[in-house]
Amino acid sequence: MSAFSNEGKVALVTAATMGIGLASAKALAKSGALTYIAGLKDQAADDAIKECEAQKLPVKFIEYNAFDYSSYEKIVNTIIAAEKHLDIVVNNFGMGNPKKDFDLLKGDPQAFFDILHVNIASVYLSCRYAIPHMIEQGGGSIVNIASIGGIQPDISRLGYTTAKAAIIYMTKEIAIQYADKGVRVNAVAPGMIGTNAVKAHMSPDFQKAFLRHVPLGRMGEPEDIANAVLFYASDASAYITGSIQEVAGGYGIPAPEYADSAKTKG
Repeated sequence: MSAFSNEGKVALVTAATMGIGLASAKALAKSGALTYIAGLKDQAADDAIKECEAQKLPVKFIEYNAFDYSSYEKIVNTIIAAEKHLDIVVNNFGMGNPKKDFDLLKGDPQAFFDILHVNIASVYLSCRYAIPHMIEQGGGSIVNIASIGGIQPDISRLGYTTAKAAIIYMTKEIAIQYADKGVRVNAVAPGMIGTNAVKAHMSPDFQKAFLRHVPLGRMGEPEDIANAVLFYASDASAYITGSIQEVAGGYGIPAPEYADSAKTKG
């Protein structure tokens, strides 16, 4: 059996009806895990389930609203009641507010605190309700989706990047607190990924300028993140906890002069 196999396991992926979440859910399902796709009951959810069913993937949909904090306990309890165990949780939900989240002086304070609250709560509450069951069953793996923006400071998006930095630190804290119980907690920090949200909110000029700072020279794909999620979720990473894996094409590694080099100018 492959070290990346998750046969017999049950997984939950939040905000999983599209983009990184859906790619991660598919990767886990392909590895053998019965995977719950959590999200709003809408057209995107219907399309995601149909797509997975067409590929004969072992998935189930579970309704979830990240802004309703009671949702987290409900979905965990529903899965435990149905399956008796929950082995993998991928906290994929994340939100920003590009129209209001700027720098300290130009950004909207209420938007700043709203972004912090919902992003941090999405990880805190999910872990709070899943970990007791993981302890009882002898262990489990939690993968939090952070962002390269939580590592590399930005000239804007103060709320979003601060929230992602908090998730990175919370990942390490929770990993240490429950390592002796067999619960592993790691995070993936995506760079610029070609999701619909990125394409909608980032102009082609901005994307081109950003990619000059990415040594691999391309935008990432949701599957690039899903591969890292699969590694952390599986026993292939059995001796890893509290780790943060950047999946950003090398963004942030070169000296600032890299973007002005002849190589990046083509």
